[in-house]
Amino acid sequence: MPAEASLDRPTPATRIGLAASLRIQGRLILILLAVLLGVPMHYGCRALTRHSPIPRLTLRAIARIVGARVRIVGTPLRRDVFLLANHISWLDIPALAGASGTAFVAKAEVAQVPVVGWLARLNRTVFVQREARLGVAHQINALREAMAENHALTIFPEGTTTDGQSLLPFKTAMLKVLEPPPPGVMVQPVLLDYGRLAPFICWIGDEPGLANVIKVLARPGSFALTIRFLEPFSPEGHAGRKAIAAEARARIEAALVEALGKPLRTYGVTVDAVRYAPPPAPAVEAHDRAEGED
Repeated sequence: MPAEASLDRPTPATRIGLAASLRIQGRLILILLAVLLGVPMHYGCRALTRHSPIPRLTLRAIARIVGARVRIVGTPLRRDVFLLANHISWLDIPALAGASGTAFVAKAEVAQVPVVGWLARLNRTVFVQREARLGVAHQINALREAMAENHALTIFPEGTTTDGQSLLPFKTAMLKVLEPPPPGVMVQPVLLDYGRLAPFICWIGDEPGLANVIKVLARPGSFALTIRFLEPFSPEGHAGRKAIAAEARARIEAALVEALGKPLRTYGVTVDAVRYAPPPAPAVEAHDRAEGED
C-alpha cells in the first residue's frame, strides 16, 4: 500500500472489471491513433516551417482522451518565458503542453522510456541529470540554448509530484539559467488544479507508475482540470534564483489556497529523491493521537 494511504486517497481495486478493462483498451487505442496521425503531420509541418503545432495538438488530444477537460484561466505567455508549476501527475505534461505549447525540463531517465521519451523529444524537452551536480554547468547551457530559440519552458520546481493539497519547497538549481536573466525573459507561475479529484489523480509515494496510469485510464467519465496562468513577472527585479523561486512559490501557494478554500496541509510523505521529510508532529498532537489509540 502506498505510504500516503492516510491522505484520503481511494485505494484502487486489485482486480479490474470488464467495463474498466474495455475503457482502458479503448483509450489506449485512441491515444495510439492520435500519435499515428500526429507524427507524419508533424514532420510534414517541419518540412515547411521550423515550429510545428502538431506536438501541442497531439498532447492536448491525449489529455482529453484520458478524461481531462481542461479549463484555462489567465493568459499563457508563448515565448521568452519560464513557467514554474506545481506537479501532481504525469497527466500534467500533456495537459499543460496542450494548453500552452510549452516544452519541459525533465529528468534524463524520461528520454529512455519507450514512446514517452520519443514524444518528449518531439516536444523539444530538455533532459537533465538532477543528481549530476558536476554537470550543472552543461545543463544550464542546454537551457540557455533552448531559451535562445524563444521557447516557453516549464519546470516543476518541487522536483516530484504531490497530492494537490500541499506544496513542497522549490528547488532552484535549474533556475541558475536566470542568473542573469536573458533579455526580455519573463517568469510565469502556473497552478494545476484537479479539484476534489486530486487525491485520486496524484501519483505519489510508492505507487507504481503503471498502476497509476491504469487507475486513471480505468476511471469512467471525465474530470475537470483548471490550469491557472498567474501574472508573469520579470526576474530582473529579484536578487537571484532563490528570490525568483520564492516569489513564484508564494503566488502559486496563494492561488492554491484560494482554490481549496482552506490552508494547505503539510505533505506527509518522505521523498528521498528531493531530500524532503515531513516535519515531526507537535508533541501535543502526538500525545492526543496516542491517547486516542488507547
